[in-house]
Amino acid sequence: MFGDMMEKLQKMQQSVAESKAKLDNISVESEVEGIKVRMNGNRKLIDLQIPESMMEDKEDLQDLLLTAFNKTLEKADKVNEAEMASSAKGLIPGL
Repeated sequence: MFGDMMEKLQKMQQSVAESKAKLDNISVESEVEGIKVRMNGNRKLIDLQIPESMMEDKEDLQDLLLTAFNKTLEKADKVNEAEMASSAKGLIPGL
């Protein structure tokens, strides 16, 4: 029984590691009024593009950046959750 549990734990650890590697190669992007934010599936910022015309109004730029980051982070969270659930499927009862 204990050996079976350890084997499942090792499989799950391997599956999670594989999922994290896969998520590094998946990217999600959002654009808000010309500001583009791109993150990978592990929720790491990959790219940020800000049009030159937006550099004049600091407060508007900050608001738009927050909106763009949060929108992209929501997408990255969904991708991450789906991949992690897939890696644990069948290894943990009830998932």
